[in-house]
Amino acid sequence: MNEAARQVEAVRHFSRFYTRRIGVLDEGILDSEYSLTEARVLYELAQAETLSPGDVADQLDLDPGYVSRVLKRLERGGLVHRSRSAADGRRVVLALTETGRAEYETLASGSRRRIEALLSDADPEARRRVVEAMRTIEDALDPDRSPQVTYRGHRTGDFGWIIERHAVLYRLSHGWDDTFEAMVTGIARDFLEGYDPALERSWIAEVDGRRAGAVALVKHSEGVGQLRLLFVEPWARGLGIGARLVSECVGQARHVGYHRMILFTVASLDAARRLYEAEGFRLAEEKPGRAWGKDHLAQTWELEL
Repeated sequence: MNEAARQVEAVRHFSRFYTRRIGVLDEGILDSEYSLTEARVLYELAQAETLSPGDVADQLDLDPGYVSRVLKRLERGGLVHRSRSAADGRRVVLALTETGRAEYETLASGSRRRIEALLSDADPEARRRVVEAMRTIEDALDPDRSPQVTYRGHRTGDFGWIIERHAVLYRLSHGWDDTFEAMVTGIARDFLEGYDPALERSWIAEVDGRRAGAVALVKHSEGVGQLRLLFVEPWARGLGIGARLVSECVGQARHVGYHRMILFTVASLDAARRLYEAEGFRLAEEKPGRAWGKDHLAQTWELEL
C-alpha cells in the first residue's frame, strides 16, 4: 500500500471511530426522531433569518432536490414554515416555527451534553490537543474558511505560555539568549503578584479558540501606564490582531484615567513600531546598549492621552 492509500485508510478509520463516538450512526440523531440531515437543516435555519431552500442546499453542500424533500418533512411536522420575502416577492424564505425553535434547542443542548461527556474522559491537556487537532483538520481541508478572532483577559496558565512563546519566537527571529526569557519571566511575575484590576489588564487574542497573541497594560507610575508583552504568533499575523491589541491597551489606559502611556522596545522590531506609530505613540528617547546577547538601539515611546 502506497502513502496516499495509507492516508485514505487513516482518514476512513478516524471517520468510523468519530461517527460512532458522537452517535451519528443512530437511527435518530441524539435519541430524537430526526435524521442527521434534518438536524443540520434545523441548525442552519436557527442561525439565520432569511434563508431560501437554495441557500440551505448551498450551505450544506447537498442536492437541492434532497434538501427540498427534507424541508417538506419538517414543514409537515410543523417545524418550518415558508413565506415570500418582503424585500423580493419572488424569493421564498424559510423560518423555524416556535415548535421548530424548541426542537432545535433540545437538539443543541443534547449535542452539548454528549460532547461534554466525550471530552470528560480526557484530562485538560488532552482536551486542548483534541480541539487544536480539529482546527488543524478544518484549516487543512478548508483553507478559505474565515477564522474567528476573539479577545479575553488572562486565565491560569496564560502567562506561562506568554513567557515560553516570547523566548522561542525571539530566539528564532533575533537570536536573543536566555536572559531575555528571564526578563519576560520577571515582567510576568511582577504583573501577577501585583495585579491591580482597577488600573491593569491583559488581553489574550484567540483565533478559533487557539491562543494567538497577547499584550498587557501595567501601571508604570502615578498617572502613567505601560504597554508590555505585545506579541502575535507568526501563523496568526495578517488578521489585524496586533493593531487590535495595541488599540485595546490604549483605550483601557484612557478609560482608567492614565494621562500618559510609555513602552520600551528596540529599533529592530519594525512591525511593532508601525503599530505604535499608528496608535499615536512617538519616539521619546533612543540610545545604544547591549542586552540578551546582542547589541541594540533601545527606544522609549510615549503617548499623551
